[in-house]
Amino acid sequence: MAHREGTEHTKAENSPWVVGKREVIYTAIGAVLYGLSGWVTAGLQIPGQFNSSIRPGIAIPLFFGAVFGPVVGFFTGFIGNIITDLLSGDGFSWNWSLGNGLMSLIAGLAVFYVNRLNNPRSIALAVGFALVGIIIGMGFSAYTDIWVSSISLEEAWVEFYPVVISNSIAAIILIPLLGVAYENVRTQTGQ
Repeated sequence: MAHREGTEHTKAENSPWVVGKREVIYTAIGAVLYGLSGWVTAGLQIPGQFNSSIRPGIAIPLFFGAVFGPVVGFFTGFIGNIITDLLSGDGFSWNWSLGNGLMSLIAGLAVFYVNRLNNPRSIALAVGFALVGIIIGMGFSAYTDIWVSSISLEEAWVEFYPVVISNSIAAIILIPLLGVAYENVRTQTGQ
């Protein structure tokens, strides 16, 4: 497990699975940022029959997962997607919110291999975990629509692949940028 630098907490408090006050604060910040960014870009619709949008802000819960752990990642993605759904007026889709949470939880597993996002290897690992999370989380969302929205297997594929491509592009571009910016702030503040 990755050692958390710059903290004076016990080993149990440093576990990525522990939820304390800090994790709740990180989750709230991440969920609001993701929810608002999703709402702002809700008009960037992916062409097709499904109500899917291009969300560059998807990098936010993926990044929060990679930096603060799988629990923060899950709730940032899950709650942030609910906020986006409610603000954009498209209605609540539980399976897509759960898929966003699952995607960001998997991205959060990077903390077991990455201490900081301050070098190419660490950034590549964070992006790699995010891409695996995108495939699994969005796969869950699209393929559960077979039961939730009564679509066919072929329609689930048509719903799945453009969202995966869009989210993957956002992750590949924005996670490194967010990582560099975050590490610069940490360095300047002495963390």
